[in-house]
Amino acid sequence: MRPRRSLPQPLLSVAAAQEGLVSKAQCAAAGLDKDAVALLVAHGRWRRVVRCVYDTCPTPVGRRRADGRHDHLRRRAAWTAMLAVGNGIATGACALALLGVDGLVQEVLPEAARSGGMYSAVEGVTLRRYRDFADEEYRGRRIASVVPALAQALPYLSRGEVVAVLSGALREGRIVQSGLDDVRAMLRGRRGAGRVQGLVDLAEALDGSAAESFARLSFVDSGVPPDGQQVMFTRDGVFLARVDFVWRLLDGRYVVAEIDGRAFHAGELMLAADSHRQNRLVATGRVIVIRFPAVRALTGETPTVGTEMAARLSTLGWRPTPGPLNVGIVAL
Repeated sequence: MRPRRSLPQPLLSVAAAQEGLVSKAQCAAAGLDKDAVALLVAHGRWRRVVRCVYDTCPTPVGRRRADGRHDHLRRRAAWTAMLAVGNGIATGACALALLGVDGLVQEVLPEAARSGGMYSAVEGVTLRRYRDFADEEYRGRRIASVVPALAQALPYLSRGEVVAVLSGALREGRIVQSGLDDVRAMLRGRRGAGRVQGLVDLAEALDGSAAESFARLSFVDSGVPPDGQQVMFTRDGVFLARVDFVWRLLDGRYVVAEIDGRAFHAGELMLAADSHRQNRLVATGRVIVIRFPAVRALTGETPTVGTEMAARLSTLGWRPTPGPLNVGIVAL
């Protein structure tokens, strides 16, 4: 027996809103019984993700969506948890993924909580026993609001991700500076919170991406904290460029570090624009530009971006200055 060729359009619309996933209950509501679903799986049109949750996309997970694939997979993990648990509330990193908070760079595993902290094991899903946290509606489901989601997620993230996620939340206006105090308060008493509390103060809204957060940490760890971030250079009143990181040299020159992220530095037109702006800076004779690929900052490969920058700055005679380059604009 072959599976039916066409599937109910309402079910396909549901799947499209859920990163390609549907639950057994949603299939039944659309008129697909368990035998019809089993045929779809047997013929490779669908894939079973966990018990009672199916992926309607036949392409293997590792080969789908070249652009935005990692964000898709993180949201997919969140939907896996919510559909598998039934009345589950997406929590931690899963909630952050659905909220669109930037900074997650590792794989996200399905996790959810039940209202009131009720617990029973669910295949393939980490079921949290969180109680009394703020949540909000998301496409007919419930997910943790940003502050509790941060407090739930941070103890399970790497050092770089902790800083990147908090910086992303600040940059995108998900929380204000005082919201960090709310996150600290919710962290108290959680397993692993001690490691995280000391990292909260490292969050910086000026980080333009997760890669910049990782790079900044690497600079700090290597003893060369930047003198400024997101600094605008001008000459004779004409805008030249806005750069990621800046160090002032004693002879009046500046060293600039740029973190080339794919979203902003890909394609021939963008690469040409980057070359022009770099040439404008270098042509002044007062700016040295060093570029690092985002993936190098994120992976922390040896030598790290901080180690390399420290070596270059040492050669150029850089020394820490009393205060940050906080004017935001440098006239050359």
